[in-house]
Amino acid sequence: MPYVLTVDQKASRRNPDRVGAVLRELNDAVPALLAFERTAGDEFQGLLAEPDEVVDVVLRLVRAGDWSIGVGAGPVQTPLPSSTRAGAGPAYLSARRAVDAAKQRASRLAVRGAVPAEAGDAQAVLSALAVVVDRRSEQAWEAISLVGKGSTQAEAAATLGISRQAVGQRLAAGLWDLERELRPTAGRLLARAAG
Repeated sequence: MPYVLTVDQKASRRNPDRVGAVLRELNDAVPALLAFERTAGDEFQGLLAEPDEVVDVVLRLVRAGDWSIGVGAGPVQTPLPSSTRAGAGPAYLSARRAVDAAKQRASRLAVRGAVPAEAGDAQAVLSALAVVVDRRSEQAWEAISLVGKGSTQAEAAATLGISRQAVGQRLAAGLWDLERELRPTAGRLLARAAG
C-alpha cells in the first residue's frame, strides 16, 4: 500500500526557499514510486511504497528542520501518473489533511490513513522519534552516523579521536537504542494505517 508525503516549509516567507535542495537530496537517496517534486510554492510531495522508507524520510526532514510533514497512508488511483502532482486517491487526501494538522502540532508531524486508530498510533510513535532526533546533539549525530553505517564503537572512536566509552556515552545521550527500537514499530503502524 503506498504512502503519500506532503511537506510544507515552515516560515517560508521569512526564510530562503529550501525546497529545491531537499528535493535533490531525497530524490538521490530515497526509492520512490513517484519522485518528490514541488507541488506549489514552498510545498512538495512524493509517493513511497514502503513504510520503513516513510520513517526514514520523516526523520531526515525532522533533522533538517523547518518542515511540516504530513503522511497519508492508504490506496491511490492506478495506473500511477508520471508525476506525483497528478496523483489522486485517498492517500493523497489523507496527506493533505495530515500536513494541515501538522502545522498545528508541536512536532510539526501528522499521520492520516485508511485506518484512523492505527494512523493515530503511527503518529504518536513518529512524534516520539521526532523528539529524539530533534533534540540530539551534533556529537551524538557524529557517533550515530558512524555506528549506523556499520562501524563498531571502537572504529567510531578511532575516527572521532575519542575513547570507545565516549562513543557509548554519545550513543546513549542520543537515545540511539530507543530510535532503533521505535523505527520498526513506526513502520508496522504505518502499514496498518494504510489498511
